[in-house]
Amino acid sequence: MRVLENAMQKVSATPAFARVAPSIVPRLDKAVHRLSGGKFMLSQWMLPSLFLTTTGRRSGEPRTTPLACLPQGGTFLVVGSNFGRTSHPAWTGNLLADADAVVEHRGRTVPVRARLLSGGERTQAWAALLAMWPPYASYQARVEREIRVFRLEPRQVGATTATGRFDDR
Repeated sequence: MRVLENAMQKVSATPAFARVAPSIVPRLDKAVHRLSGGKFMLSQWMLPSLFLTTTGRRSGEPRTTPLACLPQGGTFLVVGSNFGRTSHPAWTGNLLADADAVVEHRGRTVPVRARLLSGGERTQAWAALLAMWPPYASYQARVEREIRVFRLEPRQVGATTATGRFDDR
């Protein structure tokens, strides 16, 4: 499995991958997720993964995106790398417009609030993310924009609080 992971990291760091992956990887993740009854994502075999549902900033409609994530102490870090493409992914703009979202991870659905990280907190999160997936450094080197990093934290909904913490495994 380590050989496959190393090979995938090398391939995913290339500009060619950045051109084709955005149209292929999310579709495959969604198809596998649907066919497995919500139990699996294709990318979860390489990286911890989740589905993030945001509210479209223009449409007001729910928008669901499969993302790599780093579970941390009951929260998740997610990266707006867009596979090293020049523009920010749409889901990051949606979170900036409305920080309330929903995460589906390992069969659990939890309402979350997103927080864009900056300063020292972003620096620490970025180091942890690079340890998990080194190609993020290649993505950042290819673009002039600073790649957005968000922390997703369980939030209260109405009179109840999201139950429990996310499983960090």
